[in-house]
Amino acid sequence: MQFSMPLMRRALFAFAILAAAPLVMVRPAAAAQNVAEAFVDENIHKGLDILKDKKLNTVQRRDQFETLLLGLVDVRRIALFTLGQYRRTAPPEDVEAFVGAFKNYATAAYQSYFAKYTNQNLKVIGSTQRNPTDFIVQTQLIEPGSSQQPAEVDFRVRTDGGKPVLVDVAYQGIWLSLEERDQFVAFLGQNNGNVRTLIAHLSELAVNLGKPTN
Repeated sequence: MQFSMPLMRRALFAFAILAAAPLVMVRPAAAAQNVAEAFVDENIHKGLDILKDKKLNTVQRRDQFETLLLGLVDVRRIALFTLGQYRRTAPPEDVEAFVGAFKNYATAAYQSYFAKYTNQNLKVIGSTQRNPTDFIVQTQLIEPGSSQQPAEVDFRVRTDGGKPVLVDVAYQGIWLSLEERDQFVAFLGQNNGNVRTLIAHLSELAVNLGKPTN
């Protein structure tokens, strides 16, 4: 089973153009909502600066990009979510191995596709509050000089862990983590729920995308 990559490419870019934000104190709901929007808005340019920095060689750009990504995204939370019901039935050591394989796969995909989007920009247009520490920040993906309508990219930001973290992203209304969970659960359903088989598949994809795994 091969996972659907066009959606992944677009959504992974949206993840990758952000950077880690400073620690924040617990604030009233309205202020926290502003923090979530600022987290997205203020860090767009940090990611784009890495993507566009001609002084960096390929390795430097890749390493800085990976550091940015891992500082921003709650990879563990996303990985566990994408396992679906198999998180509860798989041996704990397999779950931990899957988290590592997922991190390698995700960062390899980000690194592989980021160069395709260096001429595009994101603009924050608003946000909605799911609960006092859970927000959806709406943005538009804009390609300068293009007559096409901007694409909608939504970021789910949590502020309940001491600093804002990104836990999901949607491209044109399709949430990446939900898409990955559906694909991974379907894969596991075809392979007797063997998480090790999924780990091997993700590791192979990561190698093919250019990131060696340990």
